[in-house]
Amino acid sequence: MSEKTAEPAPAGRVHVTRSRAKPGGTAAEADGAVPFRRVRKPPWLKVPAPGGPTYRRLKSTIGADNLHTVCEEANCPNVGECWERGTATFMILGDVCTRRCGFCNVKTGVPTWNDPLEPMRVANQVKRMGLRHAVVTSVDRDDLPDYGASAFVGVIRSIRMQAPGCKVEILTPDFRGQEMPLAKVIHERPDVFNHNVETVPRLYPVARRGSKFLRSARVLKMAKEMGGERVVTKSGLMVGLGESFEEMVEAFGILREHRVQVLTVGQYLRPTENHLPVVRYWHPEEFEALEKAAYEMGFESVAAGPLVRSSYHADQNLPERALAG
Repeated sequence: MSEKTAEPAPAGRVHVTRSRAKPGGTAAEADGAVPFRRVRKPPWLKVPAPGGPTYRRLKSTIGADNLHTVCEEANCPNVGECWERGTATFMILGDVCTRRCGFCNVKTGVPTWNDPLEPMRVANQVKRMGLRHAVVTSVDRDDLPDYGASAFVGVIRSIRMQAPGCKVEILTPDFRGQEMPLAKVIHERPDVFNHNVETVPRLYPVARRGSKFLRSARVLKMAKEMGGERVVTKSGLMVGLGESFEEMVEAFGILREHRVQVLTVGQYLRPTENHLPVVRYWHPEEFEALEKAAYEMGFESVAAGPLVRSSYHADQNLPERALAG
């Protein structure tokens, strides 16, 4: 066929790198191209559309406080269930990220958000919702001198003042592997320090450009060394980007070597056509096998399933001693 034919075959459409103003990335196959495929999701990934009364109320109050949640920004499939349960994961430091991960739906670009009152507004919302376990995350802010650590410090302190009975879980960036920003955060003794490695080391050049697997693992180890028994360490990975079962287990082993206690594993779902394609959907039985392998390696708590996300049922997916404490 002549090369001047304009229409590509449905299974051979090329996925290209987007501009920094848009999310998405490029998967590196032998010829540098990634076929775009429309694949019907398997039945175990079907979830009801959000819209219950509690969901609508929270959407209104969170929006009125000019707050962001990763539930909305990342198109989490569990947003309806979690918000109906009265739980949400707050995202601080704005909704524009300085990095461009190929799987993430959060906007990328040059952030302008800098609101010193944001920690107090998050704490007020936590108190209003009556949360017993609050999860706070952020976009990457490589533009800030401490990479956003001060904002986490402010949120932890504010929640401790406004809702002293609430456990605080923070899901942080890697702080570029720097010890001082991390030390500032751990000094506030969050109940859970979470930093997701997201995928296996081989796929980092594809999925997490600007990040390094071992650097993230070292951040988790440093957090445990700084926090001791008072801080639970946690990380999460996705499947569906082309990793193998063996690569996943190997990644689990590296995390255990770096003193990670809690692990989550879920299925990657492509947010838009501009993002990395789903290579395949893992079956629920495969998640059960991953969970079994992780427990055998010594993780204290493991949640693995197609719809599991890092903060999904975060209050329940903790070691028993942490739940009791």
